[in-house]
Amino acid sequence: MNGHFASMAADTAASYEHGIQLIDEDKNFNANVGTYLAREKIIPAGFNYHLISVFGSQSTGKSTLLNFLFGTSFGVMSEAERRQTTKGIWMSKNKREGADREARGMAENILVMDVEGTDGRERGEDQDFERKSALFALATSEVLIVNIWEHQVGLYQGANMGLLKTVFEVNLQLFVKDNQSIPRSLLFFVIRDHLGTTPLANLRATLLADLGRLWASISKPPGLESSKIDDYFDFAFVALPHKILQPEKFEAEVHKLSSRFREGYKDPKRHGLVDEADQPLLLPEYHRRIPADGFPVYAESIWDQIVNNKDLDLPTQQELLAQFRCDEIAREVLVQFDEVVAPLEREQADSAREAGKPALIADLGNTMTSARKAVVKNFELEASRYHKGVYTRKRAELEATIDGRLKALFQGQLAAAHAAGIAEFSRAVAEAVKAGQKKGAQYDFAQIVESAKADAFARFEKTARKASVEGAPWSDFVHEYGMFKKELEKVGSGLRKEEMRRLATRVERWVRTRLGEAVGLEFNALGSGRGGSGAPEHGDKPAVERELWDRVWAVFRDTVQQAEARFTERARSYDASAEEVDVGLWRLRRKSWGVLRAKIDEEVSEGNLLLKLRENFEDRFRYDDAGVPRIWRPSDDIDGAFARARDHTLTLIPLLARFRLQATGSAPDLESWIGVPPKSVTPADEEDLPPIGGVDAEEGGSIAEEMAVLGDARAADVAARFRKTADGVYVEAKRGALGGVTQTPWWMWAVMLVLGQNEIFAVARNPLLIVLLILAATASYITYSLNLWGPMLRMGNAAWSQALEIVKEKLREFLESSETGRQAIAMGAREGGIELRGLDGRGKKVEEEREGEDI
Repeated sequence: MNGHFASMAADTAASYEHGIQLIDEDKNFNANVGTYLAREKIIPAGFNYHLISVFGSQSTGKSTLLNFLFGTSFGVMSEAERRQTTKGIWMSKNKREGADREARGMAENILVMDVEGTDGRERGEDQDFERKSALFALATSEVLIVNIWEHQVGLYQGANMGLLKTVFEVNLQLFVKDNQSIPRSLLFFVIRDHLGTTPLANLRATLLADLGRLWASISKPPGLESSKIDDYFDFAFVALPHKILQPEKFEAEVHKLSSRFREGYKDPKRHGLVDEADQPLLLPEYHRRIPADGFPVYAESIWDQIVNNKDLDLPTQQELLAQFRCDEIAREVLVQFDEVVAPLEREQADSAREAGKPALIADLGNTMTSARKAVVKNFELEASRYHKGVYTRKRAELEATIDGRLKALFQGQLAAAHAAGIAEFSRAVAEAVKAGQKKGAQYDFAQIVESAKADAFARFEKTARKASVEGAPWSDFVHEYGMFKKELEKVGSGLRKEEMRRLATRVERWVRTRLGEAVGLEFNALGSGRGGSGAPEHGDKPAVERELWDRVWAVFRDTVQQAEARFTERARSYDASAEEVDVGLWRLRRKSWGVLRAKIDEEVSEGNLLLKLRENFEDRFRYDDAGVPRIWRPSDDIDGAFARARDHTLTLIPLLARFRLQATGSAPDLESWIGVPPKSVTPADEEDLPPIGGVDAEEGGSIAEEMAVLGDARAADVAARFRKTADGVYVEAKRGALGGVTQTPWWMWAVMLVLGQNEIFAVARNPLLIVLLILAATASYITYSLNLWGPMLRMGNAAWSQALEIVKEKLREFLESSETGRQAIAMGAREGGIELRGLDGRGKKVEEEREGEDI
């Protein structure tokens, strides 16, 4: 412990291992301070050093905090016993040097003073040293760290407000001469064991308000009556997690805090309040401008003035007795209080540590009310006969102590009710929506949300009232109820927006399905030339083709109007505002246009477009006006029909190349149809919308580019490929016509009669040949009529192949059955001859054929 090192030799190395005891517990100033500063190489630094002190109640972890921040070795309290560790005032240089200090961003030559804790049982009612040591730290230090527990915020004695009041008064009388020589300091409040229930901003506001009232109540020297606390002090605040319950988080936050002990400059816009985030704490105006070699004399003179000041004298003996007995009685009644409240605190802390949020504690309000009444009653019974002023003050301190702990439990209970209410609200809304969707009915989302809100408010209010403590001024939960209501409204709004997004998605899916079917039918009916369609074989394009884009635009607008009606009707049941409906309809129109463009691009894709052009061409080329398929003959005008059908189909390509209405001869007025964006549109509403040419001017596109379906290069390529396809159909038709039966010219019959007259006379003289000729002609005619020439030829080939196989098999059996044949076969195999079994029906080797097939 720090108090044990004071007895060691003053100039030994071991005595400086834990720093130097600047002032001992008997109020004696150490004469070896200069030796210590020289040993630590502070003397040569001149003005380049900084002095920081820590101030706070005993056993609040002040030494531990300094050790973590600056790597010092101040003695700390044992966890097994709670007793005083630091006696007097100790000083040590920052032990973080080299890479460690640079990594943390700390300044050089930081001197740290560890001041004996206030309100210690070892000194009891002796507040003389507490006041004088606190005043010394305030008068000499650039930064005074006020170490305080979270539950002490808002208390008077627990937060050392009474001691600060005395210190402020004497500081003004002793060390502040006039407004021109004001030594500024930074009061750095480090709030320990911060659970997060109360935001740091609220704790800061409470402390600043208390300090402001304290400063207004102190007596000020002449000329400084109108001074404010901001004239002499700046303030900074930071909250640290619980060191025992959250050790890793505590060390991480302390490491982050150590980086703020660096040199910097004040921003005049902050008005005396240092930003807690990352601003430096060591500012030029805080430095006392005392060179390092003069610091020992300066510090000793300050201590002499403080020691000889009578304003810091002790109270009367009657007050001392009352203070002693009231404190003793308070400790006794707090033991019973701990037996009731400590288990509740552990239960709440365990639930917060394990589940990440406090859990509801059953019958908490009644338990806390009973414990509070018992403590106050027992204290009043025993302590009311002592000095009335001391009794009243000690009772207020006791109530503040127990109220601080009970208030933390109460706020934890409200936080648990808050979290449970939000979760239950979200679950109730989700289940009601799912039930409505399963029934297939049109559920009223706004009514579901309002009903769930009413239930959540009722549950929260019931829990808060049951957790209230009778007679406690802090049991009013109006602020917490307002916060719960505000967050519930926010969650409800988020659920409604999510449901609106799902509605928009369903409507968009409906639009995609309807447009897919309707636009697909329009493109499938493109240019049919069959009979009954009303499409002439030549002339202007029929209405079904010429007005294609008019019908597509009409179908598109009708579908979107139906979708808008569906969206508006359902949005009313969600209690959506007019602005939200306008934004939803605007997004629906933009997305619907994207669906239409995607469908058009699909229909005019390379494969689909060529298929439609070929169907259009074949409908006109292969079918007549009555819709009957044509059988081409050599006498038909195949060339003319081909040219008309091809030219008509080619006219469809320019028609499809651009979205243009026949009625107006121009593109649709897409910009007017979509409309201007509503004023309530946010960037989040636009981030998933693709740009539209002519509508989104900042994207650089034009309406002409947006309505272009086929580019010039692609249109030329499609036309060329279609021509090749049409040429193939034309060649096929030509081949079919030439393959038909043709008439023999009359002059050929004359030539045949002249050249074959001898054969004709030979046949005419032989009746048998005439009969055979008639039978052969009859059989040929019948075979031709029945189309049996092909089957007969196939049967003949099959019979011939079978006969060859039989002959080869018989020859093989004959050779194998005779001795001479077997010798011949064996000799042929040895000399590389060809074995009969290796020959096929054409006399080739089977293996050679297989090898050829493999290749």
